[in-house]
Amino acid sequence: MRADHTTATALPDLPAAQEYAYGAVLGYLFDLIAGDPRREHPVAAFGRAAAALERLLWRDHRGAGALYTGVCAGGAVAAAAALDRAVRRSPAARTALAAAATWTVVGGSSLAREARAIAAALEAGDLDAARARLPHLCGRDPQALDADGIARAVVESVAENTSDAVVGALVWGAACGVPGLAGFRAVNTLDAMVGHRSPRHLRFGWASARLDDAAGWPGARLTALLAVLAGPDPRGALRAWRADARRHPSPNAGVVEAAFAGALGLRLGGTLSYGGRVEHRPVLHASGRPVRAADIERAVRLSRRVGALALAVCAAAGALREKRRNGRIEQTGRTGRNRRTR
Repeated sequence: MRADHTTATALPDLPAAQEYAYGAVLGYLFDLIAGDPRREHPVAAFGRAAAALERLLWRDHRGAGALYTGVCAGGAVAAAAALDRAVRRSPAARTALAAAATWTVVGGSSLAREARAIAAALEAGDLDAARARLPHLCGRDPQALDADGIARAVVESVAENTSDAVVGALVWGAACGVPGLAGFRAVNTLDAMVGHRSPRHLRFGWASARLDDAAGWPGARLTALLAVLAGPDPRGALRAWRADARRHPSPNAGVVEAAFAGALGLRLGGTLSYGGRVEHRPVLHASGRPVRAADIERAVRLSRRVGALALAVCAAAGALREKRRNGRIEQTGRTGRNRRTR
């Protein structure tokens, strides 16, 4: 009896399997209600630190970029893991941490707000206002776009960012908890900062871009699958995904943009301009009609449905992960107790 009591008091308190799921749901709902944190956003703070480190480590070499990526992403994961360990004995604190982390990294409300602001400007006939607002959402050259071109850029950005800003984060949170949320957002932020094909970042940003492709792979496929299930034309979404996604230069953006195009009956892709550089992208869902301003709201609504379904799937998966983890901890404790009492 004495040995049993000593072992029992030495074991850590086992967290309930639902804590991460509760936190993820609360964080997602808080994003819907309040949007992004208004002041001292942790992602902005990470971006400033990453920019300072880039100035220190930049070399026109892939190795230097890989070191930079490892330090930045690894540091974010390590910091999140330390916080997670610090609150592991308190169910309320674990739930609060999961909620805060989810709220911080999920950007569905900001995505919808920016897209709707551009749609309102287009519908009011204020092309200058729409062009001025577009850089808040994507990196296209707004002056090269007419009203329909801006609408197409917004719909494509809504599709891609549904994966990058919502579903991808939820997937990694379900797989790895709070460190997964932080790691995914760090990698995604690094790709936005240095992953593009500018002369300065062509080699230095290579590792960040490739890591972002890998991290975004599962979220993009889940986003496309949920767009098939939640969209108004499931067959069209599935056909466009199968026929056109592989033709896109991005292994992840092509999947979600093709699925959204088919689901909404729209034609996406084609010629676009980034930073003065013209690209000719493949057409996605060629049988669809051209995008109009009113289609932005349809894309936002589909994005919202996809996000809600992803939350349900990932919260359940996160709860299952913690349940299995707790079972392993409990089994280890029982094994250790049995060994000591023999």
